[in-house]
Order: sequence, then C-alpha cells, then structure tokens
Amino acid sequence: MPVPLRVAPTHTLTFYCTLHTLILRTTDTDKETVRLLSGMEWNLRRMDSELSQINSDLLQPSKSIKKPSSGTITLNVGGFLYAAHRTTLSRHQGSVLEELASGKKTVQHTDSMGNPFIDRDGPVFRHILNFLRTGDLQLPDDFREAGLLRREAEFYRLSGLVEAILEWEELRAVQREPAFLEVTDERSQGFKVYCSDPTFIDKVKGRLVQISKSRLDGFPEEFEVSSNVIQFRHFIKSEPGSRLVLKQDSTFVCTLECLKLETVMLALKAGFSIITSLDSSKGSVVAAEALHFVK
Repeated sequence: MPVPLRVAPTHTLTFYCTLHTLILRTTDTDKETVRLLSGMEWNLRRMDSELSQINSDLLQPSKSIKKPSSGTITLNVGGFLYAAHRTTLSRHQGSVLEELASGKKTVQHTDSMGNPFIDRDGPVFRHILNFLRTGDLQLPDDFREAGLLRREAEFYRLSGLVEAILEWEELRAVQREPAFLEVTDERSQGFKVYCSDPTFIDKVKGRLVQISKSRLDGFPEEFEVSSNVIQFRHFIKSEPGSRLVLKQDSTFVCTLECLKLETVMLALKAGFSIITSLDSSKGSVVAAEALHFVK
C-alpha cells in the first residue's frame, strides 16, 4: 500500500532553508558551529519522523467536549458551586435568583472561574434549590437550622419558601410537645381512641380495613370523629358479611377486646408509655375501662 506523501509543516521547512543557508555561508573556522547545526537538523528530522507515526485523530480536539449550555448557570454561593437550569432559578418572579438568571440584575461579583458569586450561606442553599425544583420543602428530621434557612429565603425574596418554613417550624413545635393518648371503653357508645398527635390516629386507621362483599373498602369513614378521635360505635356493619380486619393478615377484629389490644400494641410500638389505668382489677390491660398513655 503506497505511503501517503507527508508535507512538513511550514515552520519546519523555513527552518531547514535557514539552516542550509547558514551552512553554505560558514567558513572553515566555524566547523564546530556547523556540526552543532547539523545535529539539530538531524534531531528535527527524527522528531518529524516520530510525529508521522502518531494517529492524526489524536491531535484533534476531543469531540466529546461540549460547550456549556446557555440554559444552565453555575452559581458560587459562599464557596459552594451549584449548577441549575435557568428556568429553575426563575420559578418565582421578583426573586433575587430570577433576576440573576434572567439578566434583569447585573452580576456584581464573580469568582476566579467567572461564575456569579453570592456571599451567602453555601450549605443551606441546597434546600433553597430543591424547593425551586420540586415546589415542596423537604428537610431532614434532624434539621436544626430552620431559622438560618428562613433568613436566607427572605434574602432571596422567596415568600413561598418563607411560609413553608414557618409551617414546618410550627409542626415541629407541636411534635416536640408530649403526646397524650386515651383509650376508653364506653359500653353504651362503643370504643373511643383519642390522641393529641394525629399521626397516631392515622396509624390506627392504616392498620384496620373493612371488608365488604369480598372487597377492601378502606377504613370506615363513619368511625372518624376528627383528626384526633376515632369512635367505634359497632364492629360489624348491618350489611351481611361486612367486617373489620387487620390489613395485613385479615384477622377478624370484631370484638372490643381484640380491637383494644391492637390499639395498645400500636401505642407501645409508637413509643407511648402507660401512665394510668382505671378499673383494671381483673389483671388485664385489655379489661380496663380506660387507659392513658404519654409520649
């Protein structure tokens, strides 16, 4: 296969011409200079020969390198870099981030890489960015910087996030208060469960299900008094074959004792501790007319 003719680069040819001119003009007294120039010429020829063996594609810029998209922007917030789409930062009109992403507000400070620099708290900014992405405030259970996050949201003029943080703080304050649970056996009216923590009421409702005509109907709405109270007025509905069962194993929960035992077990698993019991002379918690728990 014929070897393709390779033309030396222009700067190499120029150097060769200059080198030969110097050799012709050199006198016998400059033999040492000629010898050095000849050596340099030989080295250049060798380098050119080695370069010819290299795949020319390797000398081309990588095709996998793409230019940064104009749809994204990288922010330096307190030394932490965050990349986001411009539409994400522009979700809330009038906010500092929307003005920055849309170009309404000029960038006053940049870092060494040319990224817009915001001299605010860097780590907490991830929660702000996640709120812009999802529209919901999702914080870890052990999050302890709600005050700092609220001040940062106020700085960025994100009123929706400020409101979400206030609601989160109120809910956490309620959860930190001791929860009270009362289980009472009202013989004439049925069986009542009261808890100051609505989440426990949801656990009780989630554990029980009504079966009617071979189908699951969920928790009966007629037993729900409020978000804090369940009043079981009866355990078998008038409809033939209708019954309450445990959702997982379909065990019948038609009796008062079985339903009370299930509630007590759920309370203990949830971290409640029994503090008083009334009329439990029979030696059984289930037989008591009233049980009180605290968490």
